[in-house]
Amino acid sequence: MLEELFYSDEVRRANEEGRPVVALESTLVAHGMPYPQNLETALRIEALIRNEGAVPATIALLDGKITIGLSAEQLEQLATKEIPKASRRDLPLILAQKGSGATTVSSTMICAHWAGIRVFATGGIGGVHRGVEQSWDISADINEFATSDVAVISAGAKSILDIPKTLEALETLGVPIIGYCTDEFPSFFSRDSGCKVDMRLDTPFAIAAVLEKKKALKLRGGTLIANPIPVEYALERRLVERWIEEALEEARQIGIRGKEITPFLLKMIAQKSEGKTLAANSALIENNAILAARIALELEKK
Repeated sequence: MLEELFYSDEVRRANEEGRPVVALESTLVAHGMPYPQNLETALRIEALIRNEGAVPATIALLDGKITIGLSAEQLEQLATKEIPKASRRDLPLILAQKGSGATTVSSTMICAHWAGIRVFATGGIGGVHRGVEQSWDISADINEFATSDVAVISAGAKSILDIPKTLEALETLGVPIIGYCTDEFPSFFSRDSGCKVDMRLDTPFAIAAVLEKKKALKLRGGTLIANPIPVEYALERRLVERWIEEALEEARQIGIRGKEITPFLLKMIAQKSEGKTLAANSALIENNAILAARIALELEKK
């Protein structure tokens, strides 16, 4: 075990008792939403996982420790204080300096793998950005799927990405993509993207069976489980596309690029949607957390 790994009492007890654990990222709390919605959503997600019979483990770097499972007080600190994002490349830098950081999808996958957690619920993964031919902007999430043996439940990829290229990149890395009750790969705020999934499965039991077989075959890397946003919160894809194109043009005019582009686009889209995307964001991560808990329960039975 890594000396930097620190488990909360709840997660440690779950491990001792053989109860299923679901990993959660902390960037959602620190950067994904405004306060107090970020804290309310984080607490609600954890409660939903507990209601399903699993144990939530929000992961963060705190004072040089990889903390697996956060208290309500620690979640509130993340929600109200400035804390940097911590991706794969940042882990040694932050930990060596006894610092703190909010884990992204890629670093949460790494930490969950180290902690022996097989299932991770998030909102949407990062991927290949639009205009990649000029920017070469590709999220570290993509390569992490080739390395960390974690099943990631998400509402597809973030709408602001180039989804066809994101799926091509995942295919190149041999990442299985499973659609939960859908033949279509979802695009975060929308239930469709114009792209198909590799395989459709309609029960947590069937998904767990695939994950078990992958483990038995010793196939390295993660699995992406695409879970569409609930119908009542879904936004029309053409409308979201229009907002994205308008926000991209504004970013070009202002000169925003690199790591600043994603938060800028999400902020502008939230404004253009009059807050609809914020409600959708909460709904889809809650939906993913429930599915993740059910898959984790099925894995625990096997």
